[in-house]
Parts: sequence; C-alpha cells; structure tokens
Amino acid sequence: MNIFKELNIIRRNHAIEHATLQVLARKHPTIRLVGRSDPQGFVIYGRVDTIELADAVTEAISLLRGGNSQLAVHPNCGTNLSVSGMLAGVFALVASRGKKKLWDALPAAVVAATVGILLGRPLGPIVQEKITTSANVGDVKVKEVKRQDVSGVVRHRVVLTRD
Repeated sequence: MNIFKELNIIRRNHAIEHATLQVLARKHPTIRLVGRSDPQGFVIYGRVDTIELADAVTEAISLLRGGNSQLAVHPNCGTNLSVSGMLAGVFALVASRGKKKLWDALPAAVVAATVGILLGRPLGPIVQEKITTSANVGDVKVKEVKRQDVSGVVRHRVVLTRD
C-alpha cells in the first residue's frame, strides 16, 4: 500500500476516534477513555459498554460526514502534548546554546521552554486539524467492535472498512 494512502487512512481513523470520544463524553461527562488509531481502525481503552461504543462510532461517522469537522480535533489529544513538548525542547536547546555551565543556561532555557509550551497550546489543535486527522471520512463504516479484558484493562478494538 502507498505510504501516503495509509497515512490518510490513519488520519481518517484518528478523526473518527476523536469524534467517537466526544460523542461519548456528551453522554457521560465524567467518562475516562483513551484512544489509539491505526490503519485498521482504533482501540479505545477504558470502561464503556460495547454496544454504546459501537453506536457512538456510527454517530461520529455520521456527524463528520454531516460537516461537523470540529469533532476531529480533541482537546486531550497526544498531538497537543507532542507539539508543546517539541517546541519547549527546541526553544530550551536554542536558549541554552553557548552556555558552558548548567546554572548559566537554566534560566533562559526555562523561560524558552515555557514560551514553547504556551505557543504549543494553540498550535496543537491546528496540527491535529491539518496534519494528524482528516474529517473526510468518505464511505467508511464500522466492521467490528470487539471488547477485550486483559489483566483488568478493558479495551475495545474498532475495525473500520470501506464499501
């Protein structure tokens, strides 16, 4: 499979994962779930009813198809943390260049890292929207939602397919 085609499939699945988590959060505001997307679909970690999850995936796909592309961007996505972390690290590295002693570099590195984190907050959702998710779900549908309990950890494997 072409790498760009596979990346677009993962981006689509990532968007559906986010939209599913947001559909579930509307119904259960205190629910704690984590997702991870891949070319076959995604995995949801946490305690949720299997049928309710399957219904939420179907609803999420329908909402994305209906133009609710904002559901593809999730406020707790790891992309947000990654963007902030990368910016903080690069800024701290640049700010500490040329300093021979840690104590001389530390104040500037801390300020620079803080600026990186602050810039990452608005940039993370933009990176999600433009790079790590795609709300263009096309003709995708749910093939299977399977619950697994492994050592007390509940996870659901959501497999997606196209007509």
